[in-house]
Amino acid sequence: MPPAKKAVRKPVRAAAPPVRAGAKAVGHATPVPPRKAGKAGDGKAARPGNGAPARARGAAPRGRVQADVVAADPGLFAPLTPGEIADALRTLTEDRRVATMAKVGRYRVIATEPLVVKPPHWIAGHRLARVVIYDYAADRCVDSCIDLDAGVVAHLDVSRSQPMLSREEEAVAISVALADARIRDKLSLGEEPQVCMHYWGRDATDPAFARRSAAVVFGRPGGDSTVVAVVDLLDNSVSAVVPAAQW
Repeated sequence: MPPAKKAVRKPVRAAAPPVRAGAKAVGHATPVPPRKAGKAGDGKAARPGNGAPARARGAAPRGRVQADVVAADPGLFAPLTPGEIADALRTLTEDRRVATMAKVGRYRVIATEPLVVKPPHWIAGHRLARVVIYDYAADRCVDSCIDLDAGVVAHLDVSRSQPMLSREEEAVAISVALADARIRDKLSLGEEPQVCMHYWGRDATDPAFARRSAAVVFGRPGGDSTVVAVVDLLDNSVSAVVPAAQW
């Protein structure tokens, strides 16, 4: 009688968990190997998309500042001291190109201000002063740049241009207009100078076309203007009296 065969148990697979209604089946994602980082100093430029930020062509790296900005001296932008203004005026009036102006002495300083020049100019980093003078004798404008460190005139421009009025010229124009009898006769009680501004004639028939002049506007404070006096600053006289309605 043949021997009985042993029963072999088959492995029972675990039943899949029940899927709830409305849930999406999740598959097994294939792992993606990480990108290899470039070696330091391999000479390969980082390209957009490989983890390195894109940089604009010609842009300076972060944290780095231009050399001329780092080396700039904040004192170059400081207002001119009275001593520096005196040195700048002395240096300018001793220049032979404006010797006639200094000899006659009929000129007025319009503006004095610090001036800063960027590299690679040869006077970059020097303490500079811009001096603007109007020469009444020659009816011309002198615009200059003075190198206070070297004590020389670095730039000089002489032209027929008309710079803005200085504070002194405005005060002179107002005083001349108030002293004129024609202006006093036209002013009513409470009327006074409202504004003083530079005036340049429109054509050659206007005396202010070729002569430095100022217009002084009179009227009540906060009210309408009544009369305008054109002051010739060369002769310190009123050249025209015009009603404000016709100005």
